[in-house]
Amino acid sequence: MWCRAGGIHYLLEFPDCGPANGGRAFRQLIHPKCPMELSFLGARRSLKKDMLLIKMLRLKRTCCPLMNFCRPQAMGCDSLLDQLGNCANEDQIFDVVAKNKAKLSVEHVKHAIHLLWQFQKERPQMLRTIDIVRKHPQFMVLHAVAENKIDLMDDDTLVDMLYNALRLNVEPHDSIIQQFMVEASRRIERFNMATLSKFAVCLTDQHMYHSPLMGEITDIVHRKLEYIQDARILSSLMLSISGMISTHLRNCLIEKAEFLLDTRDPSQLNNSRRIVQFLRNIKFSYRPLLEKCNKIFLQNIKILDADNISIILGVYQSLHFNNCDFRLAAKWRLTELVNAHSDPASFLRLFAALGPLSGPVVRERLESATLLMVDDFSPSQTLAVIETMEEMECRNPQLIQKVATTLYTQLDQFKPVDIARITKALLSLRCQNPELYAKLRQMLISYLHRSVIPYEVSMLTRVLSLLPSPRIDNLISARIDAVLPQCNLSDLNALAIAITKWVRNGSLYQPGIAAVYMKLLQKLNKCGLERLQKADCMDLLMEELKYISGEWFEEVLAEETMTTFERLIDQVTESNVAEFALFLTKTNCLHTDLLDQIASVTLKHINKIHYSAIYATLLPFTILNYDPPQAEEFFESSIQHIRPHLNLCDPHLLVLFGYSLALAGYFPDILIKTIFSVDFLAKLDSQLDTLPDVLNMRIRLRLMELNRAVCLECPEFQTPWFHDRYCQQLLNKGNPSVSAIQQQIQEILEHILGGSIYSKTSVFTPYYYLIDFECILDKHQKPLPYVDQSVKLLSEKGKLCWEPDSKQLVPGAQRVAIDFLDSKAFCKNSPHMKGETVMKKRHLEILGYHVVQIPHFQWNSMELSTKDAWVEYLKQKIFTKES
Repeated sequence: MWCRAGGIHYLLEFPDCGPANGGRAFRQLIHPKCPMELSFLGARRSLKKDMLLIKMLRLKRTCCPLMNFCRPQAMGCDSLLDQLGNCANEDQIFDVVAKNKAKLSVEHVKHAIHLLWQFQKERPQMLRTIDIVRKHPQFMVLHAVAENKIDLMDDDTLVDMLYNALRLNVEPHDSIIQQFMVEASRRIERFNMATLSKFAVCLTDQHMYHSPLMGEITDIVHRKLEYIQDARILSSLMLSISGMISTHLRNCLIEKAEFLLDTRDPSQLNNSRRIVQFLRNIKFSYRPLLEKCNKIFLQNIKILDADNISIILGVYQSLHFNNCDFRLAAKWRLTELVNAHSDPASFLRLFAALGPLSGPVVRERLESATLLMVDDFSPSQTLAVIETMEEMECRNPQLIQKVATTLYTQLDQFKPVDIARITKALLSLRCQNPELYAKLRQMLISYLHRSVIPYEVSMLTRVLSLLPSPRIDNLISARIDAVLPQCNLSDLNALAIAITKWVRNGSLYQPGIAAVYMKLLQKLNKCGLERLQKADCMDLLMEELKYISGEWFEEVLAEETMTTFERLIDQVTESNVAEFALFLTKTNCLHTDLLDQIASVTLKHINKIHYSAIYATLLPFTILNYDPPQAEEFFESSIQHIRPHLNLCDPHLLVLFGYSLALAGYFPDILIKTIFSVDFLAKLDSQLDTLPDVLNMRIRLRLMELNRAVCLECPEFQTPWFHDRYCQQLLNKGNPSVSAIQQQIQEILEHILGGSIYSKTSVFTPYYYLIDFECILDKHQKPLPYVDQSVKLLSEKGKLCWEPDSKQLVPGAQRVAIDFLDSKAFCKNSPHMKGETVMKKRHLEILGYHVVQIPHFQWNSMELSTKDAWVEYLKQKIFTKES
């Protein structure tokens, strides 16, 4: 037994599985009546006798095949297999095993272990008795027989036994698992693809994601990919080897999956789930394949359980794939399942999936049910609850305190990263529990003292900085200093935010402490710049920069980042152009060379870019108000590319796309008619209920702004203005504030115009544009007092109702809108005005205004440093047509 499956080689590789560890169960099998203290020598002698008997039986079977064939029981009827097949539960299987120990063959053991797992699999998680089964004496009999007969197993049986043993929670260090692994690794090249797929799953179960064996499987898949014709086998292999594949193999696997995945076959559900998980693992949002899988999910929505829906929604969120149809279908399905989940495990899956999608009524019901179950949750389940509550933006104080109390008793069972996640969630929920925060702070500091993983150090440090008055010692600064050279840009950004906060809050101004952290910041800046200068792959660089924002990036890295991208400009391709365009939009910086390259790649490869990526590709041009060479062709090609797919786009994406085009002055008729149709608006309204509050508010605002733009710039569409009530609600939420500079401008305006009665402050125009100041000039450029002129006329319903051609003004008179433009109206790296400000000016001019815009960099310049200079500046702006 201890010399099987590889002999001496096995002992060298797995020394813990020798006679001292692996022989006890087998000795008990051969000598069931002997005590466990039987001497090793006696057992060895008995074992030799039994092995001699086994060899004689094998010789008899080999020499007398005709006699075996003529026996009635050998003619396709195995009574022991029949007995096992008739068993209805584990106890019956163990009874059969106990009565037939001497007769057990490989096939019997395989069948028995398979049945044991199937019985467990059919039960809910809470009712499974895997530990009891694994510790049963007769399971040890099966264990010993299997371990002794590995050489007699064919490939399928070997891997099946390994697979089922792992499902029954046999430890990976157990002798039978190790012998199975050694034998399987010896045979791996001859495995068929189905067996190879199952063996890859076994490696995954043992967390051997990057092991040499997984690398060998990856190589076999690469060589034999053309022979895989089963989507189930392919999807399983894709998921298992996702951590080992190259870009070339990734593309080959995706192409094969697209070919094998049949959207007309409902049985493809699990295959589709594995494929989207594969895409999540490799962080590659390949839209055509995602949409194909999504179609299969929608076809099977009635049979999806809360666990699968939760997995799919989580994957979609990771890949930034928001599909309205699936979210609405998932919400409907999960609402149906609310009453079907009463145990903590199944309810938690429902809560995690439905909570963020639900409305107030369902949310309150879920929170009430969670409150009753909190005490029964395991540590991992409590963590899932608190993070779901964070995503839901829960404000139920009773539930928050209850979960916090439960977490306090479980903290010692969490890993360092989990402690950081808990702290972040509790702070987000505004939990008031000083005792809990004190213990969390103590644990974070303790883990920081010991951690050597860069990502872990940066995360713990970032979260620790969120807590009030943390105790900072030299060990933490030393730990941060040690990992800095190994950190990526995202980790460096997290550390920079934390250290900067500590330096600023004043608590670190103790002898030597502040100086230590200033040196850390200097080293951190140096590491960030060096990492950018050494970068040679645009895709990897964008992955590190994806979630970076804040002062440190803008002040230290922004310029060097753009220099690096200009150096790597030839690496902009159709596959990364949308992500790169989105990054440039976030930076708020105008870099014409990079934008020209985006436009060039888009025009050249427009047919290779997925239609859903067009919005992100156009965004920097419309937000930053930049027209590339061949601008008209660029915009028209993009519009034509998305036009056939309008019915496939999510409603919220179409609204954002329409608003983006409106910034640039484009209003495609089919897009506008689609967005302002009754059916579309109804679907949009349903979708908004499933989106996070921040995104919900953003989409509603963009719809209003698009509605306003269409009414003003395209009256021929006859689109009604239906946002009066929405705008009134926005007005009621708060009054516009007046800054010191605006007060200064107001004083100068009163001086220029002749008094306060000649101007108004914070004026709302029709269609609810807010302008800082308004005045009215007659045809001789003389100001008219507001005692004779109304800023606006309100109807009985409170609507702003005057129109550009209104006869309220005397003939020849004109309204003047004066706006102070702060830094938000311009690109960060230049005085170039952004698209939103340009569109506002365009619309105010349509409303009949003469628009005066005062850029902050002009008003605050050295040239305009005196009151006389400001007066002259405003006179030129107001009393001339040129602005």
